[in-house]
Amino acid sequence: MDEEKVENMEPKVPTIDPDKILGYIRKKDRKALLTIFEIVPSIDIAEAVENFEPADLLYIFRAVPSEITADFFDELSSDTKEALIKAMTDKELVAIIKEQYADDVADTVIELPANLASRVLKAADKEMRQSVNQLLQYSDGTAGALMTTEYLEFVDTTPVSDVINEIRTKGKDAETVYTIFVRNKKREFVGTAGLDDLIFAKPNETLEDIMNRDVVSCYTATDQEEVAKMFRRYDLNAMAVLNSDSRLVGVITVDDVIDVMVEEQQEDLARLTNMEPSDKPYMELSAWGNAKKCIPWLIALLILGTFTTMVLDRIEKSAIFTALPMLIAFVPTLMDTGGNAGAQTTGLMIRGLAVDDFEPKDVLKVLWKEFRSAVIIAGIVAAFAFLWITIEQYTGIVNDAENFKDINIWSGNCWNVDFFAHTMKNSALISITMGIAVLFSKCIGTLLPLGAAAIKKDPALLSQPMLTTIMDVATLCIFLLMAVIFFPQFA
Repeated sequence: MDEEKVENMEPKVPTIDPDKILGYIRKKDRKALLTIFEIVPSIDIAEAVENFEPADLLYIFRAVPSEITADFFDELSSDTKEALIKAMTDKELVAIIKEQYADDVADTVIELPANLASRVLKAADKEMRQSVNQLLQYSDGTAGALMTTEYLEFVDTTPVSDVINEIRTKGKDAETVYTIFVRNKKREFVGTAGLDDLIFAKPNETLEDIMNRDVVSCYTATDQEEVAKMFRRYDLNAMAVLNSDSRLVGVITVDDVIDVMVEEQQEDLARLTNMEPSDKPYMELSAWGNAKKCIPWLIALLILGTFTTMVLDRIEKSAIFTALPMLIAFVPTLMDTGGNAGAQTTGLMIRGLAVDDFEPKDVLKVLWKEFRSAVIIAGIVAAFAFLWITIEQYTGIVNDAENFKDINIWSGNCWNVDFFAHTMKNSALISITMGIAVLFSKCIGTLLPLGAAAIKKDPALLSQPMLTTIMDVATLCIFLLMAVIFFPQFA
């Protein structure tokens, strides 16, 4: 096939029309609904029916076997799940809960009101209820809350043939069969065995003979973000979760970690844009819910902006800026450039910390590296600023009306020594201020995220609002200082 045609081809993803599904429901066409579930992923069906009435959704669960709709139920939004649970009979709820994994049921219970959460737990059998209650005791955002208790665990002396038989018998109810977790007789976690290890092993060999001993694990209190980093670093499909006695109490699988990675990225993005992260999709947020995410940060930044106001007030009252009011026109550009330079570095630092490129203890190495880069950037930006601001003055985009009114290249009256000297001084003042601001901003943009990480705070949470305030104040102070140096007669 032609290479260009291949590049332009869209990915092949099954699509479904919500109206078609609704038509099948209204016609009571069980066969058609079952066919949809056979060829379309559950998450796509869940998105397609999100706005259906509970009565219509309920028919899907009555028409399609619960072992098929269990995953579909898990993909629905919390509001839709709540409406469905209210509409379901106890028998229907039991059928769904029976087919789900304990960690998925725990996630559902957390999102529900107390009365509905209690109903879900009553629908679970004794073993499931114990597992869910165990998961609910762990703090949100930890490995304990993320793990599942449905996994395959064997003693290290178990023969391979017995393990394979057990997988055939119980594997369907486990979260994963691709990784087998091995413990010793003291119930201490000692290693893992992959499904491929079992297939190629001799039947009389034991797990102790074939298991992988160089494995990594985490504890129930380990932060979920740290768990995600471990999965990425060691390329894992599943990881053992241990209690404080180093006993195996659960496992985490890669599908749950992917959700964590997306969640953490969304939190960082929200905080970088000065908003509180939301656990609901945008379309499910009410106007007030959306506003609540923005208001706290805007008020906080308004208060922090007091420092900028104080410095700007001092500048406007300065004799220099009274005599040369044109310079005030460059204040927004200087503040924006300094802030943008710092934001670039802050984003780079947050990403580096997230993927473990470096740690807070590497602050001197990182700062030295960024400082050298900042010197180059500041020099180039300052040189371009000098040229561009000179052009702005000669073309009349900005004009010193107090001393050189209506003097520009269009009038042909700008070719004199006095205007040239005045223009060069203004351009030098602005460009040097900009260069220093960029250099300073790059250094602050490096230190803020590393400092936040050092005190165990989210770098994205502290860096952006602090950077904005610090750079606004610093840029104005640098500008005022440079103006005094360049125009001492007005100081």
